[in-house]
Amino acid sequence: MATMTLDELVAQLRAAYGDALRSVILYGSAAGGEHIPKRSDYNVLVVVDSLPAERLRAGAAVGAAWTESGSPPPLTLTSAEWRGSSDIFAMEYADILERHKVLHGTPPFDGIDVARRDLRLQVEREAMGKLLQFRQGVLAAGNDQRKQLALLEASLSTMMTIFRAVVRLAGQTPPADNAALAAAVATQAGFDGAPFARVVRHVRGSEKIPGSEVEGLIAGYLAGLERLVAYIDRLAVA
Repeated sequence: MATMTLDELVAQLRAAYGDALRSVILYGSAAGGEHIPKRSDYNVLVVVDSLPAERLRAGAAVGAAWTESGSPPPLTLTSAEWRGSSDIFAMEYADILERHKVLHGTPPFDGIDVARRDLRLQVEREAMGKLLQFRQGVLAAGNDQRKQLALLEASLSTMMTIFRAVVRLAGQTPPADNAALAAAVATQAGFDGAPFARVVRHVRGSEKIPGSEVEGLIAGYLAGLERLVAYIDRLAVA
């Protein structure tokens, strides 16, 4: 697999977009201290003045090379789109505002605010969606422990995003450490956080999950998600 560094990505984006490039922002685990080498990818936000088809085509080769390096294509918005979308992507904006590193250009955060009402509505939808998706995954995995373990691994990133939003709804700053984050949300919402913390340690590589634990962790995940959804549903919207 070809590799591309963040510096190389920025240089190629500057060449592709020229003066239209306003900001390149690193966000997610790499900006928040939970990046796992050879496992985590790099999430990058790109803000440009405008994005007609010819300009997007100019960035396509850069995006393809970056994807070939193992990370998702840059999340690319126009300046107007970035300023006007915090209400519909409240969870994502809250994460980016709190955990980011400016790689190029002007920080695009002045005047950007995430309303609690918007965050509350999105996190309820995302948590319920994750519960339904996880149940489908359990059904699809059957009794195959490898598939069950893969389901737990794949769920972790989204769960941590939801957990951070839940902590923010309580007016607090989410812990940077994912195991501490799981414990904080479990206390807040009233469920057992141990299964989630166990998957965190597994994904980090510090304590792998043996097959004998998988079934119990699946059950704990389901119970925790159900309690979390019920907790969020009871929260006042205002």
